[in-house]
This record gives sequence, C-alpha cells and structure tokens, in this order.
Amino acid sequence: MDRGEAIARLRSARVGRLATVTADARPHVVPFVFAIVERDLDVLAYWAVDRKPKRTEWLQRLRNLERNPAAEFVVDGYDEDWRALWWVRASGTGRVVDDASREHAAALDALASKYRQYTSQPPPGPVVAIDIDR
Repeated sequence: MDRGEAIARLRSARVGRLATVTADARPHVVPFVFAIVERDLDVLAYWAVDRKPKRTEWLQRLRNLERNPAAEFVVDGYDEDWRALWWVRASGTGRVVDDASREHAAALDALASKYRQYTSQPPPGPVVAIDIDR
C-alpha cells in the first residue's frame, strides 16, 4: 500500500486503537476516534477528550503522553476473505494542543466534520495532536 492509500484509509476509518507508554514502560492501548488533517507535507491525527463515559477528563493516555510523547495507532479492515484484509499503522509524537490556538479550533472542526456527535456537543476536554512521522 502506498502512502496516499494509507492516508486515505486512516482518514476514512471510524475508530482506531491508540497505544501510548505508561510510566512503568508498559503499552496502554485504547480505542479512540480521530480526524486526519494534512498540512503541506505534514499529516496529523487529532482526538479529544469527549463526553463518552469516563472517570476523569485527565485520562491515562494523556498522562502517558505527558511523560513519553511516543504514540502509535492502527486501523484495519477485516473480511472473511483474508485476501481482502488490510491495516495501517501510524507512529508519531503526541502533544496537547493549546486551547486558545487556531490549531485547536481547526482540530475541533475536523472532528465535528467527521463525527456528527461533536457538532451538537463539542468535546469539553483537551485536544491532542499526533504528529505522524511514519
């Protein structure tokens, strides 16, 4: 699969599995929703702490990124015909986006255009960018 097709599959995926690293160097994997944005040659994935049920807005994945910004996520397509199986893994650096920035507003716009739930109820928590480097 070439880069363009990989980005298209990332963009169209409704959910992915995000991996971060805990303080004791263990993987922490959770499902997440995200939007892909291309700026010049850069590809970014944005996600936000939303209103889905959670114990706190300062999630383990945020604490993990604070200590170690390495992040990786995967999306996939399963088919009983295994010749049609595919997956895309994206790796990069995660960071919380300043909520007073243009980037924050653009990230929320990208998320709302992909997930209608965010149109009527924008995510109240932090917005995170993953600067994808491979």
